Amino acid sequence: MARLIRNCDIVYHLAAAVGVKFILAHKVESMLTNIAGTEIILKLADKDHKKVVLTSTSEVYGKHICSPAHEDDDRIMGSTNVSRWSYSDAKAVDEFLALAYNKERKLPVVVVRLFNVVGPRQIGRYGMVLPRFIEEALSGKPIIVYDDGLQVRSFTYVKDVTRAIVDLSLEKKAEGEIFNIGNDQPITIKELAAKVKEKTRSSSEIKYISYDQAYGDRSADFEEIGCRIPDISKIKTLLGYQPQYDIEQIIENTIEYFANGKKGKR
Repeated sequence: MARLIRNCDIVYHLAAAVGVKFILAHKVESMLTNIAGTEIILKLADKDHKKVVLTSTSEVYGKHICSPAHEDDDRIMGSTNVSRWSYSDAKAVDEFLALAYNKERKLPVVVVRLFNVVGPRQIGRYGMVLPRFIEEALSGKPIIVYDDGLQVRSFTYVKDVTRAIVDLSLEKKAEGEIFNIGNDQPITIKELAAKVKEKTRSSSEIKYISYDQAYGDRSADFEEIGCRIPDISKIKTLLGYQPQYDIEQIIENTIEYFANGKKGKR
């Protein structure tokens, strides 16, 4: 890492342990990866005074009310007995570290909170819902929705996210700040499943299962977030950011990728 950071211009720190199922199954590894890994990067970047773009997550908002979450909003966390919140808190510690380096050491850092990034090349192995729905639909297996499917999410296409991250990394006014990157077009998981079924012309049934069925003996470590929508006014004001892909295009492009043997549109 010392050599890589010394020889680069900007560090885009996207590495992390992610996915609800992975976090619940690898509690210690996940926290150490997310906190210690970020500490290494910030320490070395500070040594060579290299700009760092830290990718954080909408998970830091926790059990936010069902309205667009702004970067300065309070965080509402669950009990430390519920391991699901360890990811949120680990990423929050990452943010605190990055901002501390900026304020105390004048290290140029930008923190971005990503909201449900999806698109080609994403896999459902770690619990990512859209690729999992698509793979189930294309294979004719039941499309599995957890609980009642009324959870509200906002999905952001990977190309919109990449463009925003790079633009923020090149903007001096973004240093020392936090930005939501997302799409402010909400959809329920139930609606998402129906759209995937329709667009794949699948005969799969949409099947609803409980969280106990989904997570088994790890369900005690899980707590759902009912609603997650970004307020993207801050990045709009600074960069003129506007998502170019709506939910229909996002689903269609991702289906094309899977339908063509994972060699579709990128």
